[in-house]
Amino acid sequence: IEIYSLHVDCKVTSRFAHTVITSKFVNRANESREATFEVELPKTAFITNFSMSIDGKVYPGIIKEKVSAQREYDTAVSHGQSAGLVKITGRKLEQFHVSVSIAAASKVTFELTYEELLKRQLGKFELLIKVRPKQLVKHFQIDVHIFEPQGIHFLETDSTFMTNELTEALTKVQNETKAHILFKPTVEQQKINPELDETLLNGDFVVRYDVKRGATAGDIQIVNGYFVHYFAPREMPVFPKNVIFVIDRSGSMAGRKMEQTRGALSKILQDLRPEDHFSIVTFNSKVVEWKSSLLQATAENLASAAGFVQTLSASGGTDINLALLTAVSVLDKAERLPKRSVSMIILLTDGQPTSGESNVEVIQENIQKAVNGKYALFCLGFGFDVSYKFLEKMALSNGGIARRIYENADAALQLQGFYQEVATPILMKIEMQYPENAIEGLTKNNFKLLFEGSEIIVSGKISNELGLLPVEIKAQSHASDLTLKEEANVKEKEQVFQNQSYIFGNFIERLWAYLTIQQLLEKSISAQEEDQKTLEAQALELSLQYSFVTPLTSMVVTKPSGQQQTELVNKPTEAG
Repeated sequence: IEIYSLHVDCKVTSRFAHTVITSKFVNRANESREATFEVELPKTAFITNFSMSIDGKVYPGIIKEKVSAQREYDTAVSHGQSAGLVKITGRKLEQFHVSVSIAAASKVTFELTYEELLKRQLGKFELLIKVRPKQLVKHFQIDVHIFEPQGIHFLETDSTFMTNELTEALTKVQNETKAHILFKPTVEQQKINPELDETLLNGDFVVRYDVKRGATAGDIQIVNGYFVHYFAPREMPVFPKNVIFVIDRSGSMAGRKMEQTRGALSKILQDLRPEDHFSIVTFNSKVVEWKSSLLQATAENLASAAGFVQTLSASGGTDINLALLTAVSVLDKAERLPKRSVSMIILLTDGQPTSGESNVEVIQENIQKAVNGKYALFCLGFGFDVSYKFLEKMALSNGGIARRIYENADAALQLQGFYQEVATPILMKIEMQYPENAIEGLTKNNFKLLFEGSEIIVSGKISNELGLLPVEIKAQSHASDLTLKEEANVKEKEQVFQNQSYIFGNFIERLWAYLTIQQLLEKSISAQEEDQKTLEAQALELSLQYSFVTPLTSMVVTKPSGQQQTELVNKPTEAG
C-alpha cells in the first residue's frame, strides 16, 4: 500500500485554526490490502468531519449523540465493543486511527477536518502539526495560512526532524497581517540517506506566533453578527504572590518522581520574586510544614527552602485533605502581606487520598468551604494513578486549573512550565462588560486572574440593530483599579474579513460555538448534578448543530460492505 499524496492544509484566522488532512493511498499489490490512516491531532481540537472515498464512492462520518450512537453500534457489533478510533497518545496529542480494506489496484482518499482556538501561553500561540507518514510520499505538502487583522508581531517555525536539506523545502512569506508557510519536500529530501527508502519525516512541525497589540481595551473582531474580543494588556506591573507548595511525599513518589519534583521545586524557588511570599507543606499520612508561616522570598529564605527540598524523601500514605487544609490555614493566618497581592496553592500529588479523609466528595466540600473563593488552587496530577477527575473538580471549584504531569524524562520541565504560566499575575477580578440587551449567548466574561503572556477571550452574538458595540473592562491591577472603554463600529469591523480569499465565512460563529462548548463542559465538571445535566444538554445541542466531536457526541464511520461495518470516533478526555 503506497501513500502517494499527503496534504495538511491549515488556515488560521484570528487564532481559530481549521485543519484539513488529506491522504491518498493506492494498493499496488495484486490482492486486497488494508490501508491505515493515522493522524495525531491536538487534544484541544474538535474533529468536525471525516470521509473515505474508495474508487469514487464516498463514505462520510456522521456525528450523533454519543449515547444513541453507542447503542446503535452495540447492536451492530454483537460481540461487544471494539476499541474507539481515537486515543490519547501524550501530553498534547490524541491519535485518530482508521483502517479499511481495499481491492487490488484500488485507491482510497481519507480526509479529516478538525478545528481549535489557539490559546496564548507565555506570550505566543502555537500550532502543532504532527508529521509521521511512515513511508516516503511522492506528493507531500504542509500549507499554513495565517490571517491576523491585528498584525503579526513575530512568526517562527520549529521542527523536531529538520535537516539542512529539508530546510530548503520550507518557505515562509509574510506581510503585516498575513503569512503563508509551505513545507514541500521532494522524495529525495525526505530520505534519511540516498540508499535507503526510509523517511526523515517523523515528529512535530510547529508554528509559533504572536499578534501586535495596540488598543488598551483589547481587540474586537466581527463577522456575520458574531463578535470576538481579545484582551491581553501590555506592560502591566506584576502582583506579588503568596504561594504555598503542597507536595506529596507518599511511598509511590519514591525514585524518579521525587527526584524530578526536587529538581523542579529548586528551579521554581529561584524564580520567585523578592516581593513574593511563600511556604512549603509536604505530606504523606502525616503533614509537615516547612515553616508555620509565610516567609518573604529573600535570598536567605530561598536558600533555606532549597536545603529543605533536597531532604525530601518518599514513604507512607496520602492525606490530601489535611495537607490542603493546612495550606489554607497558613494563608488565613498570614500577616503583613502586600495589600494588593495574589494568593495561590499549588498541589502536586501522584495518587488517591488514602490516609485521613479518603472520601473525595467530602474532601472537595471541605476544601471549597475553607478556600471560600479567597485563593486560587492549582492541582497537578503526576502520572496515571491519580484520580484526575477529583483534582480537576477541586481546582475548577476553587478558581484554578488542573494539569496532568506525564511521567517522562521531561517531567521536571513540565512542572516548571506550569509554574511559569501562573508565576506572573497582572490583573485580578476582571469584568468584561457589554450592552446587556444587545448581546446573546455571551461566553464567560468574569475572570479571577489574568497572567502575563496569556489572553482573555470573550465571544457572543450581536443583535441586528447594533451599529456601535461599546465595551467596558473593569479590573484591579497592582497599581490601581482600572476601567478601560472602547467602541467597535460593527460595519467597519465586518469589512476587515471581506475579500479574504482563504477565510471560511462563519469562522467567528464557529469560534463562539467551540468556546461555548469548552466552557459548558468545564463548568459541568464542578457543577451540582442537576445543573450538570442542563450544561451537558446545552453543550450537546451545540456540538450537534456545529458538528463537533466532543465528549458528548460520536462520529459513526461506515465502511464498505463485507468489512466490520461501523466504527465510532469518540473524544477521549484527560479524566478518562
